[in-house]
Amino acid sequence: MGHVDHGKTSLLDKIRSSTIAAKEAGGITQHIRASEVPIDAIDNICGPLLRASNIKITIPGLLFIDTPGHEAFTNLRRRGSSVADIAILVVDVTKGFEPQTIEAINILKEYKTPFIVAANKVDLITGWRDSKLNSLLASLKKQNEGVVAELDNRIYGMIGKLSEFGLNSERFDRIKDFQKEIAIVPISAKTGEGIAELLVVATGLAQKYLEMKLNIEIKGPGKGSILEKNEIRGLGTTIDVILYDGTLKVNDTIAFATSNSVATAKIKALLKPKPMHQVGDSASKFNYVESVSAASGIKISGNGLDDAMPGSPVIQVTGDDYANEIKAEMGEVFKTDSRGLILKADSIGSLEAISKLMSTAGFGISKKGIGKVTKRDVTDAFSMYATDPLSAVILAFNVGVEDDAQEASQASGVKIISSDIIYKLIDDYKAFTDEKKKSAAQKIEDRIVLPGEIEVLPNSCFRVSHPAVFGVSVVAGRIVPGYQLISNTGEVIGKIKEMQSEKETLKEAKKGEHLAISMSEPTFGRQVREGQILYTNVGDEDFSLLLKEFAYLISEDEAKLLEKIMQIKQNARYKKV
Repeated sequence: MGHVDHGKTSLLDKIRSSTIAAKEAGGITQHIRASEVPIDAIDNICGPLLRASNIKITIPGLLFIDTPGHEAFTNLRRRGSSVADIAILVVDVTKGFEPQTIEAINILKEYKTPFIVAANKVDLITGWRDSKLNSLLASLKKQNEGVVAELDNRIYGMIGKLSEFGLNSERFDRIKDFQKEIAIVPISAKTGEGIAELLVVATGLAQKYLEMKLNIEIKGPGKGSILEKNEIRGLGTTIDVILYDGTLKVNDTIAFATSNSVATAKIKALLKPKPMHQVGDSASKFNYVESVSAASGIKISGNGLDDAMPGSPVIQVTGDDYANEIKAEMGEVFKTDSRGLILKADSIGSLEAISKLMSTAGFGISKKGIGKVTKRDVTDAFSMYATDPLSAVILAFNVGVEDDAQEASQASGVKIISSDIIYKLIDDYKAFTDEKKKSAAQKIEDRIVLPGEIEVLPNSCFRVSHPAVFGVSVVAGRIVPGYQLISNTGEVIGKIKEMQSEKETLKEAKKGEHLAISMSEPTFGRQVREGQILYTNVGDEDFSLLLKEFAYLISEDEAKLLEKIMQIKQNARYKKV
């Protein structure tokens, strides 16, 4: 677990000598992935250290679940940590704890999952020399004192930060009691330094302190979670699954969630990845087996898997209550709001992540689904125009758009925002809404009547009527052509037709300015007199807007003037009653 770009996938790559990181969209792991590292591979990397530590290996290996690092993947990371026995929190030693690092710690604390901190990228410390060794302790002997001191300073910074969460920690080789302190292991996923110690600590902790937890019921019913669904030639539809409890066998019946119900399928084939390969790789990297026990990453082939949803729980059917069990695990994944946009995604995990981020940002989702954007989706989004134009949008995460849906979108004006990176999808929607709100706000700003107070100047009548033209001074606020003016008793005088100063037409006049205005309705000497004070006629709706969301349009003095104008209008209404 850890912040984006801190090196989670690169660390796993170094362990299994693969290049998964380079394949990920935007450099971020979009789905929880798994890789099994057998014990002989661990022994090859850190055998001497294990023997020096008097650790006798009894576990068959480690199954790594690689979780996404961006904050949008909180729910996916929750799924990952909830099935994990132990976690490795990867932290860039040059950057320290960033927002998603802190979020990961909170999740681990919530699930009471023991964890190790992998202080990655020690090779970026100024002066660090690549020792070509996979042992950190051996590498430190080849570094100069300044580099070692700098590494210690950064580790102490991490220790201090963890203490803020009520967690005691120390560099792994200085720990006296691993049950009371969190181990910090400096590593470089790039050079491989520290990988040996990291695996030693993970293996040792798993065996020594998680013995009871590791005794899962292998002979019981299989339980797991679908990572991905794929179409493979010769096998048809397959699902990639993390099996975290029990055993599954060929011909067993499994249950899983679909977009609108719970379905079952009979297992036709079980494919277990060959050592050092991950669940999502091609079929040639799998072995056919008759049964699989937890904890494993497996590929399942069978009839009836077409509607299986990535992210869904998978359970072996042993009775009649499987549907309720699936629904209980699904929780509120497909819960929607009465108003909001439409969300289509490639998996349940993606729906969860995007839904959480949208809710945090204050956006509603009226419809959710797995799979391509359809014409029906566009029609449903178009129906939002009347009540909420900002919701006439479809977010499409890592899914395509059907041709007729694309045509309907262009014809109706429904916006389809697509991306294969969740945070970009959300950012694009925020940009879209911000632009729409800005445009709508500008239209309101253009029509809203602002508070203004003017005094009719003496000896300044240029024309008595049709239109009346006379000089005024802006006492407070501002006036523009088109504003309706009222007297201090609330009587409507008429609208400002034009404004001029020194023969130049004005679009606006502010406090302290002298100018001539023309008005078609009044007659000077009757409705308008020298020395008279006139006010802009601010309507009730504009008054409310200026006190709330458009308060930024007026100054403190103008706000006081606004209250004065509204009091004049209220008094006028009272007299009429």
